[in-house]
Amino acid sequence: MTPIVSIIMGSTSDLPVMGKAAQLLDDFEIPFEINALSAHRTPAQVEEFASGAAARGIKVIIAAAGMAAALPGVIAANTTLPVIGVPIASTLGGMDALLAIVQMPPGIPVATVTINGGLNAALLAVEMLAIGDKRIADRLSEYKQSLSGKIVKANAELAEVKYKFKTN
Repeated sequence: MTPIVSIIMGSTSDLPVMGKAAQLLDDFEIPFEINALSAHRTPAQVEEFASGAAARGIKVIIAAAGMAAALPGVIAANTTLPVIGVPIASTLGGMDALLAIVQMPPGIPVATVTINGGLNAALLAVEMLAIGDKRIADRLSEYKQSLSGKIVKANAELAEVKYKFKTN
């Protein structure tokens, strides 16, 4: 199997967040790879990874980082592939990482999801891939429909909850 999505973490301590992205891609049967690289501690390897990703068949990169959070931007600067940044809450509630990732200079975009938003990053990658892949598009449609079903079920369960002054 050749991966088409790459999940890159600044540290393996990001795995609890990025494991959600990996699980979603696995559920969608989308081949992916997952690695730890650091923009500050392994800059040469980050540049090599980013500049060679497209040639290896990668179509979307999900990059997670906390604190200074340079990893998504450094990757985006070295590839033409779409990069989705995931700010990790490590200090300052993750606001430092969020601002570092979202404030990219003109010409170097990084799509950015919420703090600790590994699942949404994977969903955004799936949506990008679905543009050119009917199988993925069909599975995505089923997934989105299942979200509606969860809320309908939750609302039905709420109807059974009793309070003295509840009117519905």
